[in-house]
Amino acid sequence: MSQDSPVQFGFVCVQNAGRSQMASAFAERERARRGLDESVRIVTGGTHPAEEVHEEVIEAMRELDIDLSDRTPREIPTEELESCDVVATMGCSTLNLDAETDVRDWDLQDPDGKDPEEVRAIRDDIANRVDALFDEYFAEVETRQ
Repeated sequence: MSQDSPVQFGFVCVQNAGRSQMASAFAERERARRGLDESVRIVTGGTHPAEEVHEEVIEAMRELDIDLSDRTPREIPTEELESCDVVATMGCSTLNLDAETDVRDWDLQDPDGKDPEEVRAIRDDIANRVDALFDEYFAEVETRQ
């Protein structure tokens, strides 16, 4: 990791309306908690974006005081993903990126239409994975309890 350029994390799923939105929100929270605003860039998008973030995802994140109600799913260009150090797919994308991009498939269930308990379980799994990703890249930074 170069001190000159920030680490860039990308979070991608098909609709960019659930899992990748949660992942990017958790990454934004971790970036702020760890004082890494200048060191981490976060991008998110979908291969076939939905019109809006899933309501059950908005509700589950609201429980953690994270507001996704103003977010809009968007398509993410391949070039933007290829500029990432790590791209986490949510278990629904088959990306074909250049060899320099570390693509990780997190293989998560789609929260769309799931009951609140299932959505919370998916949300908490995503939070743990994002935390572990930050730990991996910023091991010298003290993590939260």
